[in-house]
Amino acid sequence: MDKPLQGKVAVVAGGTRGAGRGIAVELGAFGGVVYVTGRSTRTAGSPMRRPETIEETAELVAAAGGQGIPVRVDHTVPEEVEALFRRVEAEQGRLDVLVNDVWGGDPLTSWDVPFWRHDLAQGLEMQRLGVTTHLITSHYAAPLMVEARSGLIVEITDGVDSDYRGSLFYDLVKSSVIRLAYAQAEELRPHGVAAVAVTPGFLRSEAMLEGFGVTEANWQEGARIDPNFIASETPHFVGRAVAHLAADPDIMTRSGQVIASWDAAEHYGLTDVDGRRPHWGNHFRDVVLAKAAG
Repeated sequence: MDKPLQGKVAVVAGGTRGAGRGIAVELGAFGGVVYVTGRSTRTAGSPMRRPETIEETAELVAAAGGQGIPVRVDHTVPEEVEALFRRVEAEQGRLDVLVNDVWGGDPLTSWDVPFWRHDLAQGLEMQRLGVTTHLITSHYAAPLMVEARSGLIVEITDGVDSDYRGSLFYDLVKSSVIRLAYAQAEELRPHGVAAVAVTPGFLRSEAMLEGFGVTEANWQEGARIDPNFIASETPHFVGRAVAHLAADPDIMTRSGQVIASWDAAEHYGLTDVDGRRPHWGNHFRDVVLAKAAG
């Protein structure tokens, strides 16, 4: 297999599970050295009370053909983030890709609840986890890329437009990181560094599979609960999109954009692990919105 990221170094912040894990693995499949960061470890346990760990993700990166390096980092703590990038610089001498996928706000989100009735402390914590962490991480990562005059920062979001996402606090986080990608692109462009926002579609994460009572082997049975599940995608789909963006020699032409996994799949000719090419954008327009319109 071609290894277009051989010799390149990536940090996937929030690479424990979900999209972050899929991205880390696919960067590894392209030959990258991938630092997998997060708070969930085999020794310390998981703040999210989930079984996935950064060590497990790093092992999957290695199995895919890359080098996975797990580093426990709390991205709300600037000193820990600074130490991470000092380590990357000392060990690798470069940084080519940063993926900001730190989130952790799902348990804090109350859907379809007016913001004045939403738990304020939880809503504010979502901003700290989902936006402040990204700012802190980019702050310490960008100098390595600016010095090299190359690199890519990827902000993982939800959605490609300004449509409301069902909760003010959730909507604010996901909209903010899109703007963060755009603003970083503006400031980094003179230095040859790109920044984009990337969204998956209906993501079949570990938690989502459990919620639907299915496994990846029989995931289609989840459509009995929600017909829209048939249009879902694995974390590897958005992972392959990010890996191709990272390997794209013309990435500067896309800097500042919001890129959907399904659009990247069409542009680069990608498929999901099962050979499908799900297109959540078309499904949402043709099925979800059509049904809502009656």
